[in-house]
Amino acid sequence: MDRLIYQSMSGAKALMQRQDALAHNLANGSTDGFRADLMAFRAVPGEQPNAATTRVWALEASAGFDASSGPIRQTGRALDLAVAGGGWLAVQGADGDEAYTRDGALEVGADGTLQNRRGQIVLGDGGPLAIPPGAEVSIGGDGTVSARIGNQPPFQVGRLKLVNPPAEELRKDADGLVRMRAGDSAPMDESVRVVPGSIEGSNVNVVESMVGMIALARQFEMQMRMLQTAEGNEQKASQLLSLKG
Repeated sequence: MDRLIYQSMSGAKALMQRQDALAHNLANGSTDGFRADLMAFRAVPGEQPNAATTRVWALEASAGFDASSGPIRQTGRALDLAVAGGGWLAVQGADGDEAYTRDGALEVGADGTLQNRRGQIVLGDGGPLAIPPGAEVSIGGDGTVSARIGNQPPFQVGRLKLVNPPAEELRKDADGLVRMRAGDSAPMDESVRVVPGSIEGSNVNVVESMVGMIALARQFEMQMRMLQTAEGNEQKASQLLSLKG
C-alpha cells in the first residue's frame, strides 16, 4: 500500500517541479536572448540498509537548456547586435567572473564602459571596452567596435569577445547567464559573427509550453486520483481487519 503512496507522491512532486520550469520558460517568452530550460524525469531507487530496494522515486532533474537560436528582429540601433548562429557574447557577471549571454542590447555606462542593459560589463579581446565621451559607436559583423568623435575618422576601440564552446561544456545559472562547467573561460572564436542593428528574441516556443502545462495539469490530477485510490484501499482493508477481529 505504502509503495503506491510513495510512487504517487514522488510523481506528483516531480510534475510540480516541471510545471515550475515550464511556467518560467513561458514567463520569459519575450525576454531577449533567453534560452529555454530543459527538464527530464529520472527514476531513483530508494536504498535501504541490508534490504532489497522496494521504493523508486520519480525525480525531476535539469537537462540543461535549449541552445537553438531565437528569432532575430531588426532595430536599426547602432549598439544592438545579435549573434548569428552558434556563439555567445562574453560579459562580466556579478561575481566578477566571465559569463556569456545572447542578449545584445548594449549601451555605454556612466563610466564609459560598454555594458548590456542589466549593467553587466561587456568584455573585449583585451578586457572591458572603454568608449570615449561623446563618441559615436558602431559595431562590425566580426565584433569590431569602432568610435567616431565629431568629424574625425573612426578608430577601433577593440573587439567583442565572442566564444562558441560546445553546449555540453556550458551550464545556465540562476542569473540567466551561461558559464563554463569547469569554471574556466572559453577561448575567443574568430569565426563567430554578429548581426549589427538587430536583437535576438527568446527561443521559447510559447504554444508548446502552454500545451505542456495543460498536459502536466492532467497528469498531476491522475497522481492525486491514485492517492485517493490508495486511501480508499486502506479504509477497506481496515474494515476487513475489524470484521475478522
